Amino acid sequence: MKQTIWLPAFLIILIADLVAVYLGNDSFRLVTKTLLMPVLVLYVFSQTKSAHSNLKAWVLIALLFSWLGDILLMFEGKNPIFFLLGLSAFFVTQVFYIIFFHNIRMREYIRGNALLLLLAIVYYSVLMSLLTPFLGNLKLPVRIYGVVLSFMLMLAMHTMFSKNKKAGVWMVVGAILFVISDSLLALNKFYGAINYGGIIIMLTYGLAQLLIVYGAVKYINGQTTA
Repeated sequence: MKQTIWLPAFLIILIADLVAVYLGNDSFRLVTKTLLMPVLVLYVFSQTKSAHSNLKAWVLIALLFSWLGDILLMFEGKNPIFFLLGLSAFFVTQVFYIIFFHNIRMREYIRGNALLLLLAIVYYSVLMSLLTPFLGNLKLPVRIYGVVLSFMLMLAMHTMFSKNKKAGVWMVVGAILFVISDSLLALNKFYGAINYGGIIIMLTYGLAQLLIVYGAVKYINGQTTA
């Protein structure tokens, strides 16, 4: 894979954003947080120029809606509607990641794994049992988002059985971190405050997106050269 400035740039911006979270500097975060996804988009473009695959379109659209969700959630403190709008944007993100992982599964003829489905169901059941008493009128949207997040995780785990196992592992770790980040965000918001919750949530989210995209690029380029 070609050398690129975009991954170091992403990590620098992520660290700057974590510092801003720690300092409670929301004005600075309007710069740092909103730059994260565009940098990953530039990384995908720079690394897959010669790849003629519809797979990268699904990743790019997922990053676009993640960027929208990042922006909307920054205004949650001003109006609760922004949380629901941000949740909706990330719902679409998960849908496009689902399409991406499902396409890999179909291309590679990877059979459904009941154990992976069971793991996703157990995760969803435990998280919802903790959150449901505290969700109020957000019970339905949070439950629906939990379903798509769990389904994304289950499909991502199937990529471990693809021919490009290294790419699959990167994507699986990224998907797990995404689930951890969203779970902590929900617990921190509805269940109880987590010490340094904002930093942990943003760190796991940033690394999740980075690893999913890094694995996706390796997989897409592997398909091109196969």
